[in-house]
Amino acid sequence: MASLSRSSSSGQIEVLPFEAALGAEVVFSDVTKINAKVIKSIRTALLDNLIILIRGQSLSIDQLLDFGRQFGELTASAPVHIGQAVRTHAELSIISNVIENGQAIGSLGDGEAVWHTDSAFLRIPPSLSILHSIEIPPFGGDTSFTNMYLALERLPRELRQAIRGRTIKHDMRYTSGGQLRAGYDPNQDVRESPGVSHPIVRQHPETANNALYLGRRPFAYINGMNLVESDDLINRLWAHAVKPEYIWNHQWRIGDIIIWDNRCTMHRREAFDPTTRRIMHRTQCQGNLPIESAEETIAHPRSISFIK
Repeated sequence: MASLSRSSSSGQIEVLPFEAALGAEVVFSDVTKINAKVIKSIRTALLDNLIILIRGQSLSIDQLLDFGRQFGELTASAPVHIGQAVRTHAELSIISNVIENGQAIGSLGDGEAVWHTDSAFLRIPPSLSILHSIEIPPFGGDTSFTNMYLALERLPRELRQAIRGRTIKHDMRYTSGGQLRAGYDPNQDVRESPGVSHPIVRQHPETANNALYLGRRPFAYINGMNLVESDDLINRLWAHAVKPEYIWNHQWRIGDIIIWDNRCTMHRREAFDPTTRRIMHRTQCQGNLPIESAEETIAHPRSISFIK
C-alpha cells in the first residue's frame, strides 16, 4: 500500500504497514493538533489496515475523548463488573489492575483477556475502539489482533456452508477477563441468558466486505442448534479464526494509541505480573446494527497485499 509523505502541517501522515496480516503505524506528532484532513487520512489508513498505531502521545482523559469524537459519536462503555470503581466519564473505560484505597480503579485486572470483539453482546456494538497506554508493566500485557476478513476468506467450504444464514447469541454476563458483571446470574442457560444475536458473517458498512463475526468464545451459542452441535461448530470456527498467520501482536510502550475496527477484527490480552501496574484508557465509537450480505465480496485490499 502506498504511504503518504510525513507532513503534519499540510494534513498528511505517513502510513507504515506491518509485516503481518493487519496493522500499520501512523506517524503523526501530536494528535491534539489534528485537523479534518489528517482525520480523513487516518480513517483511510484504518479501513485499509484494520488497526493503526500512533506512538508518543500523552493525552488527558478529556483530550482522548476529544480525539475519539473525531471518528464518530462516542458511546458509553459496557457495564462494569462487581468491585470496579464508579466511572468519572461515561464514555471512558479504565483498563487496569491497580487498587487504590481497597477499590479497583478499572476493569480486567492482570489476567488474560480472551479473544473477543468489544461489546458484541449489544444490539449496536461499537465500530471503533481507541486504547491509550498510561502505565505499562515491564513484561507481559501484550495485545494481539486477528484479521477477520482474512479468516472468512480462507474459511473451509464446509464451514462456510455450515454457518450460512446463521446467528450467534452473545452472552453479556461476563467481561473478556472472565469477571461477572454486576447484577447478573452466573447459572443461567446460555440460550436464555441476557445478550443479543448477530450474524456469524457481517458486512462492513464502509468497505462492503464481509468478515467473520464471533464475539467471544465463552458462553456463545449458535441459534437453532442443540448445545453439543453449537459448541462443536463454534470450536471449529475459533480454531480457524485465531491461526497465527492472521494475527499481529503488539508490545506496548507508554504513550501508544491503538485504534481498531471491531467490525473486522478480534483481540486478546496476555496476563502480566500482578505486582506491577498497568493503566490504559479506552473509548469507543458508536457502531451500526450488524447485517449479513448475501453477496460474495472480493478480498479486502489488506488481505490481498498479505497473500501476495
